[in-house]
Amino acid sequence: MSDTILAVAAGHEITSADVDAFIQRLPQQQQAYASNPQFRAQALQQLIDMYLFEQKAIEEKLEETEEFQQVLASVKADLLSRMAMTNVIQSVTITDEEKKTFFEENQAQFMQPATVSAKHILTDTEEECKKAAAEIAAGEKTFEDAAKAYSTCPSNAQGGDLGPFGRGQMVKEFEDAAFDGELHTVLGPVKTQFGYHLIYVYDKQEEQTKTYEEVAAQSDQMALQQKQQKEFDAVANALAVKYGVEKK
Repeated sequence: MSDTILAVAAGHEITSADVDAFIQRLPQQQQAYASNPQFRAQALQQLIDMYLFEQKAIEEKLEETEEFQQVLASVKADLLSRMAMTNVIQSVTITDEEKKTFFEENQAQFMQPATVSAKHILTDTEEECKKAAAEIAAGEKTFEDAAKAYSTCPSNAQGGDLGPFGRGQMVKEFEDAAFDGELHTVLGPVKTQFGYHLIYVYDKQEEQTKTYEEVAAQSDQMALQQKQQKEFDAVANALAVKYGVEKK
């Protein structure tokens, strides 16, 4: 049970819920161990130590020191400002019309670029590349078998398959040949800085504009964040006028 008392330290009851809350305040990567008994035991011990040392600090009147007061003021300012910022952001909502308007004005962000899916064979010399091409053309080897036999690229283990890629992901000579060449045709040799390539394009996808329905969740979130940022900036500017800001 979340209200089960696990320990009492300096008069403070520490429950399972307290341990859960403590773990939730830890970095995300550490929270992954929340269900680990040993990790929870360590978290409990840290809470126990916290209350014990808090009592020691009270007895030593550390809260009366200037250092404590400075830290307390800083923490208070940070916490209050974060709460106020959160209130501003959470007060922002967007209408269906605003959602659609944002999408229409930002359709370029939701474009699906053109891609090709290709296999290739990379060799150090043009002669090797032509030899592989000849064996493929004669039916002595499939493209995939030739890739395993001749290609120096790690993709040779997959029969030379590079999967889908868009413009800007490959060197220009390779990219131009793949995008401009015919489907299901062995292209090459194509010379690049890496050597000589045979290229086999087995699929092409043209550039597409996604519909609002396809990207509604992403688009609506972006629209909301944009409006939240505008509201935050407006409030920040108004507060600067109201309370004054002087940079030196």
